[in-house]
Amino acid sequence: MSAKVLERFPAGAPRGSWPAEEYAAARRAEGEPATVVMDLRSDAFLVVVERQEDDARP
Repeated sequence: MSAKVLERFPAGAPRGSWPAEEYAAARRAEGEPATVVMDLRSDAFLVVVERQEDDARP
């Protein structure tokens, strides 16, 4: 299994602001199963969707 990154958001968002979660919620409302994960190396939140192995072509 692999994932496609839809959007990146810096982890330093203002207090009380959750832009990655809001973006993911909007994608889910459109029917796309988006999830938020943390990329520790880049200190960013990523909004991703899982892909089937046969869809994982670059």
